[in-house]
Amino acid sequence: RYCYLDPHYGGAIAVAEAARNLICCGAEPIAITDCLNFGDPERDEVYYQLEHCIRGMAQACTVLGIPVISGNVSLYNETRGLPVYPTPVVGMLGLIEDAGQRCGSGFKRDGDIVVLIGESRQEEKALGGSEYLETICGKVAGKPAIDLELEKRVQGCCLEAIRDGIVSSAHDCSDGGLAIALAESCIAGGLGFRGKLDIEGRLDVALFGEGQSRIVLSVEPEGMGRLEKIAAEHRVPFERLGLVGGDRFLIEGLVDLPLKEVEEVWREGLEQALR
Repeated sequence: RYCYLDPHYGGAIAVAEAARNLICCGAEPIAITDCLNFGDPERDEVYYQLEHCIRGMAQACTVLGIPVISGNVSLYNETRGLPVYPTPVVGMLGLIEDAGQRCGSGFKRDGDIVVLIGESRQEEKALGGSEYLETICGKVAGKPAIDLELEKRVQGCCLEAIRDGIVSSAHDCSDGGLAIALAESCIAGGLGFRGKLDIEGRLDVALFGEGQSRIVLSVEPEGMGRLEKIAAEHRVPFERLGLVGGDRFLIEGLVDLPLKEVEEVWREGLEQALR
């Protein structure tokens, strides 16, 4: 959807998100391979998508300092005369020099502080190309965007904090936005969340907007001072969201669900849809 709406930014986001996923594991991204899946490049619009998607990917690789070491293309992908969405698949290799520093996405400890690093204030355009907009509103619309310099700083901040040993978990905000990222960290760790979001503007944007360059961290309370210092050094904004603990997924005034129910929906969604 992102690449259909804006091939340049969509290509850049594909690279940035792959790198962000590795960073959240505690790995330094060192190389990518890609498979570019597009329709008939003899169509002007498909050629445009292919060219500008590659340009966006190249820009992200340059800013993030990650070389492309291999790749291939799959063209002429069409159904009933219509091209598939432009789909650059990015496989990225990361290096963790100390396996003991590997980080997971699931919450680990009751009482850990949950923090969002990256830009927390989103505009309505953050819904562009989002899962929410298509699933709830039936629309593929808007204009995705990314600030690659901010992305680089956010990734650097997260990796340094993980290597410092102050991060219990790290999970990037991507499909579904902040609410889904928090829920997934609860499910992965088997621990609940209780917090309050400082929301200005629309609730759907705050909960389900897919603004880039954001990572949810859980941090031991004694590590917060160090995280604040690292964030300041990287010029990365951050916001406290709440605490890990309990058996509920609770965003004050907005969501209050048993974690068991949230997990059942997450794990059984496909089966339910196919019935």
